[in-house]
Amino acid sequence: MEPGDVLAVLGADMTVSLWTGAAERLWGHSAGQVLHGPARRLLVTSAPETARLFAGSPWSGRVRIRRRDGREATAYLRITPLDADGGAGWLVWGPSAYDRPGLDPAAVDAFLHHSPISLALWDRELRCVWFNDSVHHQDLYGPGPELGAHVTDVVRARHPEFLERAMARVFRSGEPLLGHELWPADARASGRCYRVALVRLDGPDGRPLGVCSVAVQAGTGQEGGRLRLLNEAKSRIGTDLDPLVTSQSLAETAVPNLADYVTIDLLQAVPLDREPLRRLKSTDASIPGFYRAGAASIHDDLRESLWARGTPVYVPPASPFTTVLDQRRSYFEPVLDTSSGTWLDADPDRVRVIRRTGMHSLMIVPLQARGAMLGIAVFVRSENPVPFSGADLALAEELAARAALVIDNALRYTRGRTAALAVQRDLMPHRLSGGDTVEVATRYLPADTHGGVSGDWFDVIQRSDARVALVVGDVVGHGIHAAVAMGRLRATTRALSKLALPPDELLRLMDELALDAARDRFDDGPSMPPAFQATCFYGVYDPGSRRCSMSSAGHPPPAIISPDGSVDFAEVPPGAPIGVGLGSYESIEVELPDSTVVGLYSDGLIETDHDVDRGLQRLRAALAGPVSGLDELCASVIDTLVPDGPVDDDITLLLARTHPAAERQRPAEA
Repeated sequence: MEPGDVLAVLGADMTVSLWTGAAERLWGHSAGQVLHGPARRLLVTSAPETARLFAGSPWSGRVRIRRRDGREATAYLRITPLDADGGAGWLVWGPSAYDRPGLDPAAVDAFLHHSPISLALWDRELRCVWFNDSVHHQDLYGPGPELGAHVTDVVRARHPEFLERAMARVFRSGEPLLGHELWPADARASGRCYRVALVRLDGPDGRPLGVCSVAVQAGTGQEGGRLRLLNEAKSRIGTDLDPLVTSQSLAETAVPNLADYVTIDLLQAVPLDREPLRRLKSTDASIPGFYRAGAASIHDDLRESLWARGTPVYVPPASPFTTVLDQRRSYFEPVLDTSSGTWLDADPDRVRVIRRTGMHSLMIVPLQARGAMLGIAVFVRSENPVPFSGADLALAEELAARAALVIDNALRYTRGRTAALAVQRDLMPHRLSGGDTVEVATRYLPADTHGGVSGDWFDVIQRSDARVALVVGDVVGHGIHAAVAMGRLRATTRALSKLALPPDELLRLMDELALDAARDRFDDGPSMPPAFQATCFYGVYDPGSRRCSMSSAGHPPPAIISPDGSVDFAEVPPGAPIGVGLGSYESIEVELPDSTVVGLYSDGLIETDHDVDRGLQRLRAALAGPVSGLDELCASVIDTLVPDGPVDDDITLLLARTHPAAERQRPAEA
């Protein structure tokens, strides 16, 4: 018998309606021998004792049973009514762990039902399906918790919806939550706090069955809660280089265990894509001091907030908010004074919100990192009747210090990525045309990576001899240096194409020029990026012969989509990347019948699962079939291969379809 095996289901009339293999192994009776028969003959108990076992509440303990051979034995059984009073029957089960040699069942029973630790099991909908007796001795639960009731009806915490969200998160992710603090609804009278652990329960097949909660009284001390909050902040803050995400994580981490309402307001407007604060107009009573980057509250509607995330926050010129900025020290007002003659006289809108929501305790903490002021974090208590303490202020300052470093990194990354994107977009071609020779469509998606955008580019160059050059390349690395190198290579390619060189000769000259540029650089020390390298494909299509001469500097092979919809990859000899200095490239010629589509791309499109061969096969499948519109095909390929967008590398796609001869001649005939 395995731990947690169901043994039997008994009907309301105490007859056996379900008999499992585990029960057959324990009693020796087969299902045919006991089904629909009285359960009384399976137990060696008196009538009053049987009535006690099958009462209207869960029971567990040692009981004497009668086996098939007539012998008596002792087993540990757990009996749970299928409804509130047993009117629908009972579930009988018994973990074999209790029958192991050396394990005293009385000790297990004491742990489950007579210890100060409350245990409860919740199903997939977070309804209570079992609890031990200890829940009756904790004011965290209602006076009469009922099986089948939802967690928000069973737990009488100050904010049970936060426990509900935490349980749902544990059920979805499978990650346990340890040390979650809960305050009973009447914590003001008792002063007690409980620490709760949540663990998902999985079945033998790995399918989640529900959540187990373990609660123990933590007393009134704050050290445990302080460590838990710091650990939670360490795991939640800093996982994303986005200042808005980081700010919101800080706010949500502090609610509700430290504060009832938290806002994170930043001085930097650029990452929010808003006007700089200095350009916004002031009012007669207030100035634009911040942009709201994060907000969290015990109320889902954020009723305490006068400003939404991403909008400017106005403050009086003389207020604790501006004082914190000027002095770079926290403002601490454990008992908020809303009487006349205070700083709130100049802020009537805030006063109305404070009085309407019951705000009574305030902390304003500076967000500063590497000597720069980034903004402020505001902590408020309203429904929690206990004023902030000095320990609360120290905790808020530690949380703010951790978050400020991450926010500063996020701001730096955002500014660098914004600059790199600007350079990339400025240096990339804004309008491509193959004239009467080829029809083109393109897609470019910058990477969402900590390193920033990379140096992918593509180009279509109409030459004076009526031929068209098709180019795609990828500079190694990310960031603004890669974007600048991309611009130099694109300009070099365009200039060399005017010489009407064969593709392999053009790539050889590009390799030489890249080495010359590396030798001529000024060496500014270790901060200087290394000389760039890049892969590149260069092909020239001749509409007269319907042939394309192509060469590659370490770039993935082009896809050739025939008019019948079949897809092949051109076997272009892969030379060394540009900048390596080998200068050895080969050209091949491929015949392209009218209406053939050439697909050029960067490796970001095919290396999404880190398997190039599999990526090529996926690309082949995405391109296969009759081609109608090139733009629609571009969109379809991107949606199929990278539906969630790029992560680690830019994605570039260029499709070029050769025009039939009749269409190429039509303008001349006109």
